[in-house]
Amino acid sequence: EELLELSPGAHDITVFGAEPHGCYNRILLSPLLAGHKRLEEIVTHPPEWYAQRGIALHSGDPIVHIDRTHRRVRSRRGIEASYDRLLLATGSLPIMLPVSGAGLPGVMTFRELQDVEAMLEAARSHRRAVVIGGGLLGLEAANGLKLQGMEVTVVHLMPHLMERQLDAEAASLLRRELEQRELKIVMPARTVRILGQDRVAGVQLADGRQLPADLVVMAVGVRPNIELAKAAALRCERGVLVDNTLSTFDPTIYAVGECVQHRDSTFGLIAPLWEQARVCAAYLAERGVRRYGGSQFSTQLKISGIDVFSAGDYAERPSSESLVLRDPKRGVYKRLVLENNRVRGAVLYGDTRDGGWYSDLINEGCDISALREQLLFGAPVS
Repeated sequence: EELLELSPGAHDITVFGAEPHGCYNRILLSPLLAGHKRLEEIVTHPPEWYAQRGIALHSGDPIVHIDRTHRRVRSRRGIEASYDRLLLATGSLPIMLPVSGAGLPGVMTFRELQDVEAMLEAARSHRRAVVIGGGLLGLEAANGLKLQGMEVTVVHLMPHLMERQLDAEAASLLRRELEQRELKIVMPARTVRILGQDRVAGVQLADGRQLPADLVVMAVGVRPNIELAKAAALRCERGVLVDNTLSTFDPTIYAVGECVQHRDSTFGLIAPLWEQARVCAAYLAERGVRRYGGSQFSTQLKISGIDVFSAGDYAERPSSESLVLRDPKRGVYKRLVLENNRVRGAVLYGDTRDGGWYSDLINEGCDISALREQLLFGAPVS
């Protein structure tokens, strides 16, 4: 879209993708599972949109080989195409725990549209689900399955939920709310085995407990999908290495999204992709002047009726201080981490209306000395 806006009609564009559905908004998979969205509402563009713009779309047919010498690619179905510029957006792959029984029918991940379809199918004919992982995706999966009528248990390795995004106090409030919704939370707990013969029947924990399950969802993290790039001898570490223009070490090949590694950072969330796409499109259109300087992450849990937001770095340091607001009756908790008169991190529970403002303060590095007294109460009203 960015490329078309910058130089409409100037390029022959061909898109290859592994998934059969074409492009869709992955952020909305959780609302789709919960029944709050329909499939047609999360599809980014119908097939005719591509045809109207002269874009050749090959859905369900990923690229399997890149010939950098001759600037050609080959798809799984054998389609070959030449390129002047190649953009890799191969995303990430869900991590499966290396435990016995992980390959049983009924054990799945939560990453793609087909995963949601499989979970919805399982919910129609089965009753008990175990979600392994109490992070963002795990909790959204658990909530969706609960709304589909299943009995759901969340098994989490760490002492509190969403430990990458929330401090212990916000996580405690979140756990209480989820348990009031009849989600069972088991933590800290380590899964050592998936039980079952022809199909999953349960989960065994390190302490010997066994949890019955007809469905097991692993939501324990992702890793950049770099196999295609590595096979093409592009430089990779944890992700495909890119510079500030999103170019790889081959100047004709760019990469964006969850597959890339930029300044030692990888991106397990979708949000940075938008900024990367804007910068990259300008260089693909040969109008590049901007640079990608990295992204500050903000997180919002997509569970109806539970407002959770975090941004930046909330870890305590000797040089930092925290401003905290607690309102138990309203179920509100706010914590801002300050350093050198700047907001470095924010954790909000129960009232997230000012999350965007706090995120801007973090990203822009604004001096908040004059705002300090009212900082916890939100953006000034002009």
